[in-house]
Amino acid sequence: MTNPDCIFCRIVAGEIPAQIVGRTEHALAFRDLTPQAPTHVLVIPTRHYASAAEATGDDGAAAMGEVMRLGVQVAEELGLDGGYRFVVNTGPDGGQSVHHLHLHLLGGRRMKWPPG
Repeated sequence: MTNPDCIFCRIVAGEIPAQIVGRTEHALAFRDLTPQAPTHVLVIPTRHYASAAEATGDDGAAAMGEVMRLGVQVAEELGLDGGYRFVVNTGPDGGQSVHHLHLHLLGGRRMKWPPG
């Protein structure tokens, strides 16, 4: 299931180019166009879920698991041995700007806590 108005669905379909760094049957990883860290990759399910809050039930849980698994694989392939951060923004108050479930993989530098 895809949404023709969703930029990430269009990336999955190959209609919009992206610098892809990883792919499985159910997930896609590509470089963020406005990186917030030396390594900033977005990992998305190939099926459209507007947010993490929408990824419910067994299929949503499987999609989120596949996204996490691909994120770990990409982090290893990119040599983020010192660690990395996963961020999932959900809804407008959570800072979500693209309404397709996505995980931010951030690394390549020491992350501060709290972020900011």
